[in-house]
Amino acid sequence: MSAHAIFDAPGPRGRQLTRVVTVLSILFVIGVGALVIWQLGRTGQLAASKWDTFTNPAILGYLGNALKNTALAALGAAAIGLPLGMILAFGRLSRLRIFKWPATAIIELFRAIPVLLVIYVFMFALPQSGINLSIYAKLAVPIGLCAAAVMAEVFRAGVLAVPRGQSEAALSLGMRERAVMTFVVFPQALRIVVPSLVAQAVVVVKDTAFGYVVSYPELMQAGRVLVANTSDLIQTYFVITVVYVLVNMAISWFAHQLERRMAGAGRARIPLIPRRGLRSQEMA
Repeated sequence: MSAHAIFDAPGPRGRQLTRVVTVLSILFVIGVGALVIWQLGRTGQLAASKWDTFTNPAILGYLGNALKNTALAALGAAAIGLPLGMILAFGRLSRLRIFKWPATAIIELFRAIPVLLVIYVFMFALPQSGINLSIYAKLAVPIGLCAAAVMAEVFRAGVLAVPRGQSEAALSLGMRERAVMTFVVFPQALRIVVPSLVAQAVVVVKDTAFGYVVSYPELMQAGRVLVANTSDLIQTYFVITVVYVLVNMAISWFAHQLERRMAGAGRARIPLIPRRGLRSQEMA
């Protein structure tokens, strides 16, 4: 459904007002940015000596190792969240109450609980019950469980967004319901939910910043250690911000390439008939 089906297209005055507001917003952002840079320069925060820390190979190696740990935690959480989210989505879509009710309860529970609280459960409650996990698991598993609840709703929304006529047509051809879901509905739903999955992947990467709770040496924890030893707070967190932005841009680029490839694979390919073959068929 296009936006024009919901909202009226703006007229000449509306478009002119939009352009004016856009220009004013850009000028405001530029002005605020210039003011911040001027203030930082006035207080000496832009001096070259303040950035010498990040020319030290040992510091760069330390940050690189922290970035690797962040990536490992995010990948572990995604490895839990994606398959578990699919299972929960299919469970909630099931007509059988024995699958639907438990899946719904799990989804609503982990959607309502903050990630930090789940980490506290894994950090304090489980050891008291005799279950001792590694520091990595105490971070990746809670993030993965909370991500699974969100991804389950994303997958469910994608399945429901596929036109019902698709499944009805497949059923009329004699396909079973499981085959219809596997080969007809779910591939289309997956193309629909790719942008939402990318947004959730970005959230998973940012949630790894809770690693400080379990003393996991991820990127933000490394930043805290550097600030405690160098007192270069602004410079350290600026560099870490740039790293996070680059990581999320890489995720978005990968998702865009995947979406294009999936869209290309989903197009129907009509075989071309050579002209000579077509003429021979007409003459026959």
